[in-house]
Amino acid sequence: MPTQKKKDTVQELTDKIAKSRSIIFADYTGIKHKQLETLRKNLKKTGAEFAVTKNKLMERALGDTAPSVKSYLKENTGALFNYEDEVAGLKEMLKFFKAQTLGKTKGGLLGTQVLTDAEVTRLSKLPAKQELLGMLVGQMKSPLYGLHRALSWNMNRLVWALQAVKGKKTN
Repeated sequence: MPTQKKKDTVQELTDKIAKSRSIIFADYTGIKHKQLETLRKNLKKTGAEFAVTKNKLMERALGDTAPSVKSYLKENTGALFNYEDEVAGLKEMLKFFKAQTLGKTKGGLLGTQVLTDAEVTRLSKLPAKQELLGMLVGQMKSPLYGLHRALSWNMNRLVWALQAVKGKKTN
């Protein structure tokens, strides 16, 4: 029989799932409470949150998605909820895991798509959203700069030729 506390926890997890852009499941075995607090503090800066809960409650909160990620919800499982950027929190968590030499990812969800551990690793190697937007703007501006240079080139050559003629006449 479910208690009110469990119902509240499932509702809280359901709300977190609804507003997150991606969810990464990780094995946090060996990480001490103080270290988890440090991780949570670092993740908060990136707009992410790390939650530890019972696997069965997480399964209930996931609802229809639960069968596809059930294999990740075994043993010690924590969930990383990325609210702002799909990748920023993941990068921060993996940096923390590497520094502590503890913890590893199991898999996750990107929207409704289920990710394996290998896909999560590939996702972590993507540039951050702001970097990608900067690269896009640079790519979009590049043809304009090229066109400007091509159009102004003949004008520049004309000015240089006139200056050369002027220089010869004054000498």
